[in-house]
Amino acid sequence: MDTHTDPTQQQVELALTGMTCASCANRIERKLNKLDGVTATVNYATEKAKVSYAEGVSTDALVAAVEAAGYGAALPKPPSAEGGADGAGDEADPIAPLRNRLVVSAVLSVPVIAMAMAPALQFDNWQWLSLTLAAPVVVWGAWPFHKAAWTNLRHGTSTMDTLISLGTLAALGWSLYALFWGTAGVTGMTHPFELTIERSDGSGNIYLEAAAGVTTFILAGRYFEQRSKRRAGAALKALLELGAKEVAVLGPDGVTETKVPVEQLAVDDLFVVRPGEKIATDGVVERGSSAVDASMLTGESVPVEVGEGDPVVGATVNAGGRLVVRATRVGGDTQLAQMARLVEDAQNGKAQVQRLADRISGIFVPIVIVLAAGTLGFWLGTGNGLAAAFTAAVAVLIIACPCALGLATPTALMVGTGRGAQLGILIKGPEVLESTRSVDTVVLDKTGTVTTGKMTLRDVIAGEGEDAAEVLRYAGALEDASEHPIARAIADAAREQHGDLPAVEDFANVEGLGVQGVLLDGTDPAEGASHAVLVGRPRLLEEWSQHLSPELTSALEDAQRTGGTAVAVGWDGRARGVVVVADAIKPTSATAIAQLRELGLRPVLLTGDNAVVARTVAAEVGIDEVDVIADVLPADKVDVVKRLQGEGKVVAMVGDGVNDAAALAQADLGLAMGTGTDVAIEASDLTLVRGDLQVAVDAIRLSRRTLATIKGNLFWAFAYNVAALPLAAAGLLNPMLAGAAMAFSSVFVVSNSLRLRRFRATAA
Repeated sequence: MDTHTDPTQQQVELALTGMTCASCANRIERKLNKLDGVTATVNYATEKAKVSYAEGVSTDALVAAVEAAGYGAALPKPPSAEGGADGAGDEADPIAPLRNRLVVSAVLSVPVIAMAMAPALQFDNWQWLSLTLAAPVVVWGAWPFHKAAWTNLRHGTSTMDTLISLGTLAALGWSLYALFWGTAGVTGMTHPFELTIERSDGSGNIYLEAAAGVTTFILAGRYFEQRSKRRAGAALKALLELGAKEVAVLGPDGVTETKVPVEQLAVDDLFVVRPGEKIATDGVVERGSSAVDASMLTGESVPVEVGEGDPVVGATVNAGGRLVVRATRVGGDTQLAQMARLVEDAQNGKAQVQRLADRISGIFVPIVIVLAAGTLGFWLGTGNGLAAAFTAAVAVLIIACPCALGLATPTALMVGTGRGAQLGILIKGPEVLESTRSVDTVVLDKTGTVTTGKMTLRDVIAGEGEDAAEVLRYAGALEDASEHPIARAIADAAREQHGDLPAVEDFANVEGLGVQGVLLDGTDPAEGASHAVLVGRPRLLEEWSQHLSPELTSALEDAQRTGGTAVAVGWDGRARGVVVVADAIKPTSATAIAQLRELGLRPVLLTGDNAVVARTVAAEVGIDEVDVIADVLPADKVDVVKRLQGEGKVVAMVGDGVNDAAALAQADLGLAMGTGTDVAIEASDLTLVRGDLQVAVDAIRLSRRTLATIKGNLFWAFAYNVAALPLAAAGLLNPMLAGAAMAFSSVFVVSNSLRLRRFRATAA
């Protein structure tokens, strides 16, 4: 779909209900796009349709088109209805009916299954109690499946819902016939535990446990899937919550400050940002200078120095002095709001994987229906009577509804996700797993993913005749009075190596150049000795005639050339040394990247940092220089992922910042560092709790193993049906044989899934 919006078109986002699989989303999308002047994209994960429509089209017509396809649609609620403290409770409501349906069905089904499988529990007239308990489960509990099956029938398609509805209704229908018109309703009727193959007219057999059990198992699978799916839209909410809530607006006198909600800010308003506060909206600095920590949006750890006339972005943090900012963009025009739209567009455009069971059912259901019809025709044609023919045909439908199919995906997911949680991997849903098997390219954000994202001491170079320890100690003592991230890195390192630091007097921040002050060094032989210390750019020292020696100049240039940030240190009239800080590479990154290559994956480094820094980091961790993409603006990361996908690559993205959220959503598989922002975590498919890149390797390995287990489960869930279908068609289906086959299949599926508990991680 063209992402450029036609100015003559109007936009609306419809909330959808009734979808059970990705084919439902495709059906709604086709229905809407058939309307003249309408372009629609339907997102199965967020249950929303993003629609552009011409002036002649009404929103009522859009809603009617969705309803004509057999689904529900509603116009968006006013913003007031979605916000507030009660938002969390509102979000849970959509899955509450499904949860209630599951709980009631489970409570009613357990005794039905127990009585059918244990002859000792089959007291006089137990079959009537089974009917009383099972009927609400099959009719009310399975209603979503019946409704979806009807919708599928109207459109000439079949899914797992069709199979469930067909099998459960056939089992209930035949049980009603056997109870009211056959011999199954007589007092003293039992289902003996005999695994015999014999022909009968079926009038003494009931299949209520199969109907109730299948319904309950599959409701459980749907509930857990829906619960994870509801989180898909949380990335947008988390993005919007990043911004400041209140702002101090300057009055006409330029002095009076008034606290107002950020929504009341208008373009050209002047507002104040104090150290440690978030910048309320995009703007330009009118007065003051500071370092702005933009890592929340850009992902890069080095702060940005700003002064009068420099632009600033909303939601970034003022790390230094007081700023007066003039608002230039507010509300939906801000960079933060644009990033939210990027995330939403990426989620809308991301292909949703249709459930494996649906795909298999699409082939299996027509075969079963043809086989049932063929069985009915064969028995009638051979003169065996209507009862025998109908019994065999219904038996085919009953055995075709596999109990284990409801367990195949949820049990493997439950064990796989449980093991993942133990290893620090959170898997959001079953559709995530299929993406892992075909991934061939892993795009890695640099800061916070391959590196720590925190400035740390890299080196201290002392001038001739100087002591490196003293250079760090003096620089750390002076920088300890500053809130600048580079200053904090130097001060923390000095304190870690030398303990208590000397006191500082007359501290001053020299705008854009560094800091100065008088250091009182009690350890000096001359008690009470003081030193006038300068820490900052070489130009600061030069203003006080403290020129760097050729050796120190070379060290400073080398540091900058290899991605470090270097500051010069001088005191008492002479330049003494250079301190280098940098974003440190995580200890496990190089090993993790080697392991990604072993999995057949190509690592690509993506960063907004400069090419020099990016190439240095890539060389240290083992990424080829041709696979380094640097100087990428935050909003352009998603374009890099799209370009790789356009080249035929199946892309996994690993990131941690707000700037990574849209790329995480766009990628075929998004992995977020748990140490990163909530927005990145919500926009991803997998969350790596520990923030260790080696966990990403384990996440891909575990996901592939879990997917393989689900496929194995689905194979065996259907295999026993295929094996039993000839018996059913021959009229030889014994209830106990059918029950035993179902039980064996279910036990196998659960046992196969439990093998995932033995998955071992490579990460320490």
